[in-house]
Amino acid sequence: MLRTKRKVPSLVDLCVSLAVENVKYLGDVGETDLHLLDRILPHCTLDQLMHIEKSTVGRDLSSVTDKLWKTFYEKQFGERSTDVVIQRMRQKKVSFRWLQLYEAKLKDIAEAENKLAARIRQLYKKEDDRKQSRQVRLCSKVPPSSNKRSFCGGNGPGYNLSNGKSNLMKKAKMDFLKSREVQNIAAMKKNALQRNSSSSSMMKPPGSFPGKSSASTNPMKPLERRF
Repeated sequence: MLRTKRKVPSLVDLCVSLAVENVKYLGDVGETDLHLLDRILPHCTLDQLMHIEKSTVGRDLSSVTDKLWKTFYEKQFGERSTDVVIQRMRQKKVSFRWLQLYEAKLKDIAEAENKLAARIRQLYKKEDDRKQSRQVRLCSKVPPSSNKRSFCGGNGPGYNLSNGKSNLMKKAKMDFLKSREVQNIAAMKKNALQRNSSSSSMMKPPGSFPGKSSASTNPMKPLERRF
């Protein structure tokens, strides 16, 4: 039987595998050889690679990480945007690290978003001011007896100015009728009417009362009999 020989990993391979498994804990890579970093750093996420770039002091990792940042740029901003950047650098005969281009792109997007948010807030503010001014104009134009809904307050959304005025007038009228002055005036009128009716009954002639005889209506007849 043939036995398949299995290659025993070297110590370097074991170290690289261990570094890849714990890549999220990496920070300053120090003086690690570039060929080892070339095997380890491609396993980093965007945030992990950014952390390693910012943590490593006194060393340029662009020879290893530049192609990685180009990949991240293309994934996040699209292949078309990446081609536009490359074309512009060729036209202007300049070269930038893809990490710098990535950070510049993020800054441009953040500024554009802030301008857009400010513009939207301004539009909302103008709309609110327009609505408030329109409500003020409506309130100033609507007469008190109008049946339209009041926009200046009231007793709920269905509050009506004419109904409110009618209710207030009814209450004021009832309070006026119940006041002491009105009651005194009514009593005086009632007494005056009673006095007028009694005085008119006293001024009637004696013969006008029912049940009286004809002798009582002619007082001169007894005198005629005497003379």
